[in-house]
Amino acid sequence: MATIDTSTTTHSTASPPDAPAAGYLPARKALLAGFASTFGWALDLFDLFILLYVAPIIGRLFFPSDTPTLSLAAVYASFAVALLVRPLGSAIFGAYADKHGRKRALMVSMVGVGISTALFGVLPTLAQVGVIAPVLFLMLRIVQGIFVGGIVASTHTIGTESISPRYRGLMSGLIGGAGAGMGSLLASFAYLVLSEVFPGAEFDVWGWRCMFFCGLISTVFGLLMFRFLEETPVWRQLQETRKNTPAKPTQSPLKRLFGVEYRKVMLINLLITFGGGATYYLACGYLPTLLNVVAKVPHTETSQLLMYGSLSTIIGSLAFGYVSDLIGRKKTFIVLGVLNLVSLPLMFLHVAEPGSLLRTALYCSGIAFMGGAIIAPILIFLNERFATELRASGTGLSWNIGFALGGTMPTFVSLASSSPAQIPQVLAIFAVVLSLIYLVGSLVVPETKGNFN
Repeated sequence: MATIDTSTTTHSTASPPDAPAAGYLPARKALLAGFASTFGWALDLFDLFILLYVAPIIGRLFFPSDTPTLSLAAVYASFAVALLVRPLGSAIFGAYADKHGRKRALMVSMVGVGISTALFGVLPTLAQVGVIAPVLFLMLRIVQGIFVGGIVASTHTIGTESISPRYRGLMSGLIGGAGAGMGSLLASFAYLVLSEVFPGAEFDVWGWRCMFFCGLISTVFGLLMFRFLEETPVWRQLQETRKNTPAKPTQSPLKRLFGVEYRKVMLINLLITFGGGATYYLACGYLPTLLNVVAKVPHTETSQLLMYGSLSTIIGSLAFGYVSDLIGRKKTFIVLGVLNLVSLPLMFLHVAEPGSLLRTALYCSGIAFMGGAIIAPILIFLNERFATELRASGTGLSWNIGFALGGTMPTFVSLASSSPAQIPQVLAIFAVVLSLIYLVGSLVVPETKGNFN
């Protein structure tokens, strides 16, 4: 299929491909920026994954139903609510980051995410206060989602704007995919520790609350990073240009992004972000339920398998992020689309079958590997689609809109499954459709490697 999107950013006129317009930070400072982006995103995915790890418990306490899959669907719907408001967070914090800097946006949004996550741990249950319990739960999910949207706008630009062009794909995999894997690894570790501290029924009373209290780590990290982190050289040069250029009326980032200049770019981006985001949430986000509810793996063993899976996500993300530096973003998207189309449905069908724990671990790790790999090049691809003055807003909105829509897929999987036993078959069907959407996107997007201005 011929490339139909030729509207990629054409603002770069002075710098050759792969040459940074404003230089990049020295190695030590670039590593700190990469660490801040990666660990910042990891902590916020940790905050989101907490809900997925305790989904069956939250379903019983806040959204009880005689049908287990309906109860799960309600929990995943609450997860989707936070994702659906993330574009609003990106619009708010992305505009702030483009105007006032990535560093400030990171600090404010991380503090907000940490506090809102911890507040879940003090919520009363349905049995204690009635219908107000799920209402409070959903309201808090909305607040959390807005702040997480802000995290994307800052973490998804700081690292890539600070490092040498030759490693920007690797940084993309490190932040977007490996950061997510680290977040789920932290959640798995917290799940493992708290399952031991609060064994059996005690976990349903206190363990899940302590899981949410761990969200305060994000707040502490955000405050520390604000003290040590430097602004990116790309954004600093933009500020110098603005100071030395006569003031002239400018459109807001949202008007530009959804206007004639970028409208087509935004729409085409969604094929990749929706296809990749939805696949990621089915591959990595649904694994706790798949192991716990479908395969009937006990809490402790589930947490161990999820830790192996998280490590696989990190490996897959780093590998294919670097592949995109070697062969380009477009070719990497095509390779990943084909691999997921072939492998993911088969692994979904077999992961919950009776067998040894080692066999289950291998399938679990394979699913998580592909989930991390498929999103690895997305971040840098989006960065390269927008000029510096719009990069935080454009990247944040493109990522969050696609991932918000993709985040609804676990809800639809649960609704489409009449019983837990049907979930693997439904997941396999969804995986095929989503891989095809991702493949179509990979065929129509332009190659962006080197477009960074």
